[in-house]
Amino acid sequence: MMQRVWILTVYFTKSLFFSLTGLILLILSLVYWVLFFPPGQGTPDVENYVILIAAFGAAATFLAALSLSGRAGRLENYPLLVRLPSRVEYLVAVLFSALILGIGLQLLVAVLALIRGPDLSGHALMIPPLWLSINILAAVLAMHASDLVTSGWSRVIVFGALAVLLVLQGMTSSPDSWLVNRLYDASGVLMDFDFMTLSDFAANLGAWISGETMDALSRAAGVVFWPFRAMSDAVFAGGFTPAQALGPAVLLLYGSILFLLAATFFAGKDLDFTE
Repeated sequence: MMQRVWILTVYFTKSLFFSLTGLILLILSLVYWVLFFPPGQGTPDVENYVILIAAFGAAATFLAALSLSGRAGRLENYPLLVRLPSRVEYLVAVLFSALILGIGLQLLVAVLALIRGPDLSGHALMIPPLWLSINILAAVLAMHASDLVTSGWSRVIVFGALAVLLVLQGMTSSPDSWLVNRLYDASGVLMDFDFMTLSDFAANLGAWISGETMDALSRAAGVVFWPFRAMSDAVFAGGFTPAQALGPAVLLLYGSILFLLAATFFAGKDLDFTE
């Protein structure tokens, strides 16, 4: 099985790397380096270096996985897929190819950014798990965004749930929050126009958001994004605490769950190849 996966991985990696898309990704990598790590200026801030390279690696891996998923869905690759004992092998090869290209571009920018760059001696051990876990999660999310994996409304459900969690995580239950004030203002305007039912609804919604229920929902949504906060805090602190060290592992768990979901969608869907 691993031999088949490796052959497909090499095939997909070469097909993207030696293409116009691969050239564009390479050019974008160099542009990112010049913009955020100008060689004439230098980057003495190691925290800035680690976080910016991590963000670039996630973006590069996402774009690579999105492009590879599109290439994997071409009609020319149909003979490769039907000869495999399992469709999951095909999906694993796409994932590995995206990681190879994304990490390769990330390391390119990371090495170039070391020109007059920071001293990584205090952060060298935390960089591999931090960057790798974020890249894996980005690659799997890109698969869910592609037509190769999407089954029905799965793409809308996955990213819609993430959007809802982000909104809930950013909301506050304070009575003086912006949303609560806007709802009370809307209630007053509706009352002036004698829309009492809508006015009462807006006022009750504002009271509910400023209550304990909304606060509990916000904290629950915040738990989902805790690994990102833990890793960023660890970068600025110069090392992981025992609790923060679980951040990369939790991201890998998220990636594993999402990949199993993607494999389930891909294994049971009717494939529609593009010419």
